[in-house]
Parts: sequence; C-alpha cells; structure tokens
Amino acid sequence: MARATGRSTTTAISVTVIVPTYEERENIGVLYRLIRESEDAFADARGKWEIVIVDDNSPDGTADVVRRLRAAYDDPLLILSERPGKLGLGTAYAHGLKLARGEEIVIMDADLSHHPRDIGKFLKLRRERDLDVVSGTRYLPGGGVHGWDFRRKLTSRGANYLARVMLAPGASDLTGSFRCYKKNALETLVASSGSKGYVFQMEIIVRAKKSGMSVGEVPITFVDRMYGESKLGASEIVGYLKGLVRLFFEL
Repeated sequence: MARATGRSTTTAISVTVIVPTYEERENIGVLYRLIRESEDAFADARGKWEIVIVDDNSPDGTADVVRRLRAAYDDPLLILSERPGKLGLGTAYAHGLKLARGEEIVIMDADLSHHPRDIGKFLKLRRERDLDVVSGTRYLPGGGVHGWDFRRKLTSRGANYLARVMLAPGASDLTGSFRCYKKNALETLVASSGSKGYVFQMEIIVRAKKSGMSVGEVPITFVDRMYGESKLGASEIVGYLKGLVRLFFEL
C-alpha cells in the first residue's frame, strides 16, 4: 500500500509537478531546488506549486532524501508518496495525479534530463492558448539532445518515426515525458490508457490528438543524466514496440 506524507496546507495551489523516482538519491535534491527557483522566477499569480514525488521503494534511500528536504526547507508542498515496488511509469503518473491539487499538472523526469526552467514556458503557452496538453519536444527548432551517443539518438529517432508513420499523432516527439496538462484532460487520458511502462508517454499524446484535445509543443533540450543509471533497457524497448502495434489496431 502506498503512503503519502506532507498533505496539510491551506495555500492556494495552481500547479502540481509530478516526479516518479527510482534510485534518484543523487539527483532529487538538485531537482527540488531548481523547481523552487523556477517557481520564484515565474512568479505565478494563480498560486503555489506543489511537488509530488512518487517513489517506488528505491533501495538507495531516495525517499529518505525527500523527507530530509521537506524538513530542512519546511516545505509542506513537497509531497512524498512511497509505493511498495516498481509498478510502472504510467501507474506512477496515475498515482501522483490522485494526490494532485493543482489544476495544471507538470510531469517530468527526476534525473535532471529536463530543466525546470522550461516549466514556465509550458505554463505560459498553455494559458495563452487554453491548451489541454503542452509537450516538450527535442525535434523542433530550438530543441535538442545533449550527451547521447549515436545509438541512443538513432533509437529515439527511430521510435518517433515509427510512431508517426503508424499512428499519425500530429506531434513531433512522442517518447519524451516532459509535459504540462490541464488536470481534467490528464484524468480523462489516464482513465482511457492501457499502458503501464514507457509506452504510456506515446499512448497519452496519441489519445489526446485522436480525441480532439488541443496540443501544443515547446522546444526543450534533453540532457543525458550525469548521476545514476538509465532505466531504459531492452524490455522497455520491446514493450514500446508491442504498445505501438496495439495502438495501431486499437486506434
């Protein structure tokens, strides 16, 4: 059973940042400070940002670091929810969504591959155009990837190309996970999704477009992790391909 700490507050909350973690002890403290600095720079008149960390029983003590951060910064808007094990990336997002109190939901990785300074760009575009989804893209002018070798770049490009050919999603980057949603739009998408792993990213954006939701894109630079190990392995790639085929026939 999952348990959450850090819930009681009367502060108006506009944005919930959901961050799934597994063995991110070395990164989560830096990410926390960068999110708070980005919040200060954005100066959101609608309310505060809460951060929901969904940790899948990290053996490296990631949850302990989050608890210490919450105490050290006296931050009731840093929420930790601990799950009993690795239950899948898609389910981590769904779990964090159940705890979210903001009307805008930002989802990002914990490994510093996504810079929180871009959150302000996501919110600005979403609010200006009243979009349901804003997706970060590495493949439009102004976006890019830093630190990947040729194999990783080829894998990512190939995965996105296959998805564009088979599903015609109308978005340039289907495998990225840095996004901003209207809360009610994400609730609808999560309820209709059948994916648990990395294919969740692709399914969500495809379902958004197919259902007529409004989707915008913001160029981002993805930076390969400096600490820890990538969670993307052969099983995730196979799962992605299976999910691609499933969605081709389902949608």
